[in-house]
Amino acid sequence: MLMKILDSGREKVRKWPALAITLLASLAAFSCYTSMYAFRKAFAAGTFEHLSYLHVDYKVWLVLTQMIGYTLSKFYGIRFIAESSSKKRAANLIRLIMVSWLALLFFALVPAPWNIVFMLINGFPLGMIWGLVFSYLEGRKATEFMGAVMSISLIFASGFVKTVARTLMGILPVNQYWMPFCTGLIFLLPFLLSVYCLELIPAPTKEDQQLRTKRAPMNAAQRKNFVSSFLPGIIITLIIYVLLTILRDMRDNFEVEIWANFKIHDNHIYTKTDTIVSLAVLLIISLLILIRDNLKAFMVIHLIIITGCVLAGVATFIFDRSYIGPVAWMCMVGLGLYMAYIPYNAIFYERMIANFHFKSNVGFIIYICDSVGYLGSASVLIFREFSTVNISWGVFFKQTVYTVSIVGGICAIASLIYFRNKTIYHNKENSTKHNDEISKPDHQLDSVGELILQDK
Repeated sequence: MLMKILDSGREKVRKWPALAITLLASLAAFSCYTSMYAFRKAFAAGTFEHLSYLHVDYKVWLVLTQMIGYTLSKFYGIRFIAESSSKKRAANLIRLIMVSWLALLFFALVPAPWNIVFMLINGFPLGMIWGLVFSYLEGRKATEFMGAVMSISLIFASGFVKTVARTLMGILPVNQYWMPFCTGLIFLLPFLLSVYCLELIPAPTKEDQQLRTKRAPMNAAQRKNFVSSFLPGIIITLIIYVLLTILRDMRDNFEVEIWANFKIHDNHIYTKTDTIVSLAVLLIISLLILIRDNLKAFMVIHLIIITGCVLAGVATFIFDRSYIGPVAWMCMVGLGLYMAYIPYNAIFYERMIANFHFKSNVGFIIYICDSVGYLGSASVLIFREFSTVNISWGVFFKQTVYTVSIVGGICAIASLIYFRNKTIYHNKENSTKHNDEISKPDHQLDSVGELILQDK
């Protein structure tokens, strides 16, 4: 019965104008990932004050344990997402979210500190949601816009979910332990509806494949070939991404504490600031759809990342000298952070694959970066908690912004130079190969011509 409804819906959507399909895909992906955040980040709205175990704050245990599960999921996802087919995406999405939600139920039922382990179980399935959702969007001429809309859920959802969770505790008799499960209940139906809408999206057209290269599952040999082909650039990218993930997770997990450091306790401040940042980043990223040339777009993406790093550092510098207040500072840092961070979660590798005509998929390389990024984030959290350094989250966050701004900006410039030179070499090599094959006898051209077309 469900399959008949899906098939009927797909037939109707295929007849829609391209713009309508793009909007459906964009909103469905945004809604799906925003809903996922309710299962992942609602607990961060709690403070769990005056609770500690083994001389470590209880909330830090929760953040760290979930992050470990999420990190392990990213390592597992390198293979899982790369080899995932379109037939099982919806079923996998629903299974993963239900396991995560069930873990939140046991988190509420089992007393502390024994309930900490359920945050590990909660984090593991959620780490694979991004790759499955983005696989519906990649390899299309409108991927920038769709990816940008989906990606702003990374900014908007965190503040929105915290606002919903804290409001829930304010109007209902729900404590900090039941709050994550109840918040997930509110977002469960939107999640299921979003998955249904994603399933209605038609496959990429022939024009999409010509512009952006056909996307396909990757086996172990293909994954190894991809990494070896771009190893220096991937290493540089990993350095930037690790730094950005550390900063982003710090802002995401301890935003309540950072605002409290400035004596700001408004429950709506998270949504207010994150909405401004979301809209600004959406506008910047979605404009890339106007650039058809993949190399030009790839270079512009690098410039956006560099600008984001510089903006975060400059904002912190002028904040230190009291030229702007904490709200303006957090907005500017958030904008700079996500200008640099969001491209790596969508369009950076989308345009990279299209630029080099490499038959692969975005999810594989994103999960390489995510696995190392979250490992770095977890390591910094452990270092801060178990070292002798005793500074507030506000000060620690500020110091991290300076580090990301300087090191991230330099690495982004190095990445731009590497990939530009790599493209020039790649184009020359293909041109030479093409000329050599043309000079061969006619009876050899059929197979060679086929290879050249495949490469294109």
